Amino acid sequence: MLGKTSVFLIGPMGSGKTAVGRHLSRALGLPFYDSDAEIERRTGVDEGEAGFRQREREAIEALTALARIVLATGGGAVLSPENRRHLAERGCVVYLQTSVAQQAQRVRHGRDRPLLSDADTTARLGQLMEARAPLYGEIADITVSTDGRRVHSVAEQILRELAAARATL
Repeated sequence: MLGKTSVFLIGPMGSGKTAVGRHLSRALGLPFYDSDAEIERRTGVDEGEAGFRQREREAIEALTALARIVLATGGGAVLSPENRRHLAERGCVVYLQTSVAQQAQRVRHGRDRPLLSDADTTARLGQLMEARAPLYGEIADITVSTDGRRVHSVAEQILRELAAARATL
């Protein structure tokens, strides 16, 4: 983590990346970005999965190039090797680890989730987790469980771990 001045949050949908990211940005005095919101702002159209992943690569490349930010990524951002490389090389990567049961509970009344439309939510979340969890773990500098925890508690743990990591460098 030596020299990494940005914090990048990764993890599955429903793990709290946006909420925790907003809290961290206030605590650290850094600007907050959400890659999904940035993609929507830039395109404003539904291009399907392939189009979205291309826009996501472009957004991740641009956002990770910014210095001293907090970035919440989409759950599938880690699918691209290029995204994983940019995230790992350009910032401190924090994996918000969440169980499938907790995800299902959190996303059931949430915003539009295209990957969950017309699907058994728990089964689909399990499939996504099976494919993505190793990728999250591969690039994480810090891993924090969010199950049953409030945003403030998760953010405070991340701040403590960031401080401890900087103290040991």
